[in-house]
Amino acid sequence: MIQQAVLQRVIDTQKKRMFRSETGFRREILPNMPVLQSHALIITGIRRCGKSTLLRQILEASDGEKLFLSFEDPRLFNFEISDFEILDGIIENSKSGTLFFDEIQVIDGWELYVRQKLDEGFRVVVTGSNASMLSRELGTKLTGRHISKELFPFSYREFLGFKNLRTDEKSLQKYMNTGGFPEFIKINNTDILTGLFHDILNRDIIVRHGIRDARSLKNLAVYLVSNAGNLVTAGKLQQALHIKSAATVLDYFSFLEDAYLVNFMPKFNYSLKARMVNPRKIYVIDPGIINVASNAFAENKGHLLENLIYWELRRQGKELYYFNENKVECDFVVMKNEKLERVIQVCYELLPENREREIRGLTAAMDFFQTNNGLIISFNQDDAFMYNGNRIEVLPAWKFLMQENAGA
Repeated sequence: MIQQAVLQRVIDTQKKRMFRSETGFRREILPNMPVLQSHALIITGIRRCGKSTLLRQILEASDGEKLFLSFEDPRLFNFEISDFEILDGIIENSKSGTLFFDEIQVIDGWELYVRQKLDEGFRVVVTGSNASMLSRELGTKLTGRHISKELFPFSYREFLGFKNLRTDEKSLQKYMNTGGFPEFIKINNTDILTGLFHDILNRDIIVRHGIRDARSLKNLAVYLVSNAGNLVTAGKLQQALHIKSAATVLDYFSFLEDAYLVNFMPKFNYSLKARMVNPRKIYVIDPGIINVASNAFAENKGHLLENLIYWELRRQGKELYYFNENKVECDFVVMKNEKLERVIQVCYELLPENREREIRGLTAAMDFFQTNNGLIISFNQDDAFMYNGNRIEVLPAWKFLMQENAGA
């Protein structure tokens, strides 16, 4: 059991530290962060993507007294569910109406406590760096009483604002080189990203899930980061990396995805079972991570660009699939509420030797979904033309990334 004096000291020092720091760059998602008395606001995202800064911005915009507590403080390592009773006393004395809890999911039974505080009339904001733990626990105890939001590293638009750069191919190239982690962009020291990569593997996955074969997990993570935009299957990676079973590889996939390091995009199929068994495409959270952790010998500009487009669409909450029929592929089938919005092909540069292949993949998807508008995103080409009665637009990535709703 933790002592009340220790817990109070932790709260006081964290409050001083939070308000000593700058408010920080205003995130695009801030206006969509409702702090309600009836629902807990749950914010998840990868480590170091700016959740603490966003939390402070929400905190400063909130009326009345508020209390902030991060459960990742070393002094709280022995915090147990029974210690919430001690926290209740501190909350009562502080007369706080809004509670901000960071990484509270490390405490077993946290969701019961959050539900209790909602029932008592408090406004509650929770942040965490693990998607699955939050969603699973929310589903059991907070159904209908929470609003979930995801925060990612800076988008291209935010990167431009933070660096005060113009919208053009030069700034896009800088973004593709550095990525969007705020601290790295500010300091420009690759040790920050290297340390982040190892923290995610060690703290968020190996320790949290009790993984004994840490070497295999790390080898798999490096392989995935080195192959952004490529197709993978658990069976083939199990053999290539000498991991004991395909089931173990699938577990590792889940852990890496829960920590927001990678996402796996399925092949489009009306059958859910078929989506699960077909190879999936890998996308890595940020180009900066790719640049420091990849062991690829040659840079694949096309896949790096495709990776950027994927995460922009994810920021907008799109349902994403790749299309592949009869060995003809289109990069993105973009859907919202199970309805098609558009089909997108990504090609760093349309050239005579690849033009027919890229258009064939796009138009195959257009025919399948019965749409006569398709989009090709390139690095810097701008064009539009008709092909077999279909309109195809070619758009520079920097223009696409500046659109308010790029997926529609």
